[in-house]
Amino acid sequence: MRLNHLAVVMPAYNEADGIPGFVRELHADLAPLAERLDIVVVNDRSTDATAEVLTDVTAELPGLHVITAEQNRGHGPTALAAYRAGLELDPDLLVHVDGDGQFHGADLARLVTAAVDTGADVVHGVRTGRTDPWFRRVLTASVGMLVTVAAGRRIPDVNTPLRAYRPATLRGLLAAVPEGAHVPHVHFSIAEARSGATVRYLRVASLPRRGGDAQGTMWSEGDAVIQAQPMLPPKRLREFVRAAAVELWHVSLKPGKRS
Repeated sequence: MRLNHLAVVMPAYNEADGIPGFVRELHADLAPLAERLDIVVVNDRSTDATAEVLTDVTAELPGLHVITAEQNRGHGPTALAAYRAGLELDPDLLVHVDGDGQFHGADLARLVTAAVDTGADVVHGVRTGRTDPWFRRVLTASVGMLVTVAAGRRIPDVNTPLRAYRPATLRGLLAAVPEGAHVPHVHFSIAEARSGATVRYLRVASLPRRGGDAQGTMWSEGDAVIQAQPMLPPKRLREFVRAAAVELWHVSLKPGKRS
């Protein structure tokens, strides 16, 4: 079964080396699944050539839309802006994926097919074989344990950036999360469980970041790109974790909070 209209939304920051090939791969794998395919990239004021290379790709791929943020806001707010931009196109199904290209295009096609075949409100891509630094994997596991308590059940890969949503479900989730949220996908996972949304899980391969450092561009110290696996979490990541923990408590984990 083909969708009438599929939208893919993607936050991106300093992904000039990898994003052109990733966007082309997604278009090739997803175009056969829908009469209309739109890919929306929200560029979070990248300091490299991300905007320029995307302009070149736009000329060859129909349905590619590039939005440059007015200021750098970080991954969470940029992901939320991408979701909202995708909803404005009124698709039948909306897929979110990060611009670092850590997934196969074929797995996104499997995600879309699973959403169509099951009729689920949301399908999560559960990452296997992750190559992220140890502290990012530990962080994900720790958050997962907290969310298990808050949601009343275990949620695999609670912060996965690969998700397919029915627009009505997504609109409800967006309404419950602050516009500047640091970890919107964690809030989404908790709200989905509490609301009784139909959620399906699909195992997908996790790839090394395309064209960038292993720990992620947003965690690089200053403008330097760290190529080796760091022994300790970078300072920016430590600061982010503290801010995200406070946010999670007030928005989703504090007793009496029920999305």
